Amino acid sequence: MRKLIIFSLSILIMSCGAKKNLSSSSDKDLGEGDTRTKKVKSIDDMTYLIEDKTDDETYGYSADNPVKVGGVTEGPVNERRYLNGLVGPKGEDIEYYRISSCCPFKTPHGLIDNTGMLDKYAVYWKNSPDTLVIYINMYDKGDLFVPVGLQAKTSNTRL
Repeated sequence: MRKLIIFSLSILIMSCGAKKNLSSSSDKDLGEGDTRTKKVKSIDDMTYLIEDKTDDETYGYSADNPVKVGGVTEGPVNERRYLNGLVGPKGEDIEYYRISSCCPFKTPHGLIDNTGMLDKYAVYWKNSPDTLVIYINMYDKGDLFVPVGLQAKTSNTRL
């Protein structure tokens, strides 16, 4: 009986250790469609703190280089969190609306046949000369940047 208890405890300990290793490895290796290297910070529950700018003029403005907000179940909310973290080129409050979905692509996080769709958002601010179109991928995770021509909203950082 004592051997059975020791054997059972050994199995339990090994299985707990295996689960821990699995989750820690998945934190480091985010998967085929995920390239995020930095933890996302928030200003509040509905606003990401976007700390890095990019010089890549295609980031967010091209279907070939969309913003990757990730989180299939929270994807639409993450899209808004990202957009809420942006302001116009002189700090103006922006407004936005979803134009449509477009541009099917393969992703391991796709809901049907490993396929996802990008969302296109119109972004503008008071007295803006043009309406910008930003492409967002809600399926895959990537590092978040401020697109060329916009700025990040600033406030106290909250994790």
